[in-house]
Amino acid sequence: MSLPWLLTLGAFLFSIGVYGVLARRNAVLVLMSIELMLNSVNINFVAFDAWFGASESVGQIFALFVITVAAAEVGVGLAIVLLIFRNRKTINVDEVDLLKW
Repeated sequence: MSLPWLLTLGAFLFSIGVYGVLARRNAVLVLMSIELMLNSVNINFVAFDAWFGASESVGQIFALFVITVAAAEVGVGLAIVLLIFRNRKTINVDEVDLLKW
C-alpha cells in the first residue's frame, strides 16, 4: 500500500474515534473510541517509518510506546468504570456526577 492510502485510513479511523468520544454516553464505548484513536496514530507512525525507510525503526518504537500507554489506560479506565458502576449502578457519562459540587 502507498503512503496516502495509509494516511487516509489513519485519518478515517481517527475521525471515527473522535465521533465516538463526542457522541457516546457509555463510558466503555468512550474508552473504545480512545483506543481507536490511538491505533490510528500507530498506523500513521508505522506508515511514515516504512515510507522514510530509516534503519532505526523510530516509528515502530513510538508505536510500541503508544501501545504500552494504551494498555495502562485500559487498565485504569476499566477499574474506574467498574468502581463507578458498583456505586452508581450506571456507566453513562452524563449521569456520573461524583466530583460535582
